[in-house]
Amino acid sequence: MKGLRSTATASIVVAAILLLAPAGCMLQGGEKIKPHTTLFIGVDASQSFKNSGYYDNAVTFLAHYIYGHLNGLGGLDKPTSMFIGSVGGRSLNEPKSFQPIHNFQGKSIAQIEADLRKLFTPNDTYTEFNPFFQEVARITKERNLVLAPITLMLVTDGVPDSNMPGVKGGAQVLYEKINLDPLEYLSRNITLRIIYLSPKVAQNWRSYIPRKRIRMLAVDGEVMRGWKAQMRPGASIEEQERFWRWVRDIVDFRVRSIRL
Repeated sequence: MKGLRSTATASIVVAAILLLAPAGCMLQGGEKIKPHTTLFIGVDASQSFKNSGYYDNAVTFLAHYIYGHLNGLGGLDKPTSMFIGSVGGRSLNEPKSFQPIHNFQGKSIAQIEADLRKLFTPNDTYTEFNPFFQEVARITKERNLVLAPITLMLVTDGVPDSNMPGVKGGAQVLYEKINLDPLEYLSRNITLRIIYLSPKVAQNWRSYIPRKRIRMLAVDGEVMRGWKAQMRPGASIEEQERFWRWVRDIVDFRVRSIRL
């Protein structure tokens, strides 16, 4: 009986260790347990983003970014779930359609880029962020993704359009109306990354949009434009170590949990 009690106790201890082990811990033999992760991507398909001069560069980069993450290249996290939708529309409060990860798996960078250009042709009239955030919250809850780390990537000039009489797009009051509340408690670890803004717009997002727990990183368009310079001519995409390191350091940088 004593031997049986000892065996049972040992089993309980091992089970407790496995339950309490942090995400990303190492198992015996060097195998690393990676947590489930969810990636939401919002693409600005508005005419204003097209006119900013960044749209083409952004779509090509995003195709590389998606391919790299789906295949875990250069140490990038491989998402368990991924959804891609628009942050604009022909009208305000237009319902959003999100493309699932399955529509991009097994495709080349060129194929992913072609799909993105077809899905997000830049002819939307408005850039509107709140319906996108609301849809992210709905999908997360509906699919029970609340326990996984969540990253939102917005590819946009970041300028909110106006539906208020006498208020021009990009006014301070429009930033203040961007509502991150639906995202705040979706996960213990939620990060919002916004790329291709101007430095002024990036500052507006940091200063005027209320947030509590959400980690935010903004990378301006001139920095993003430099991604092509990181590519080594003649090397395969799998061999582009410098480019993938740039992605990790600039775009996927681990943001501090406190607000700066």
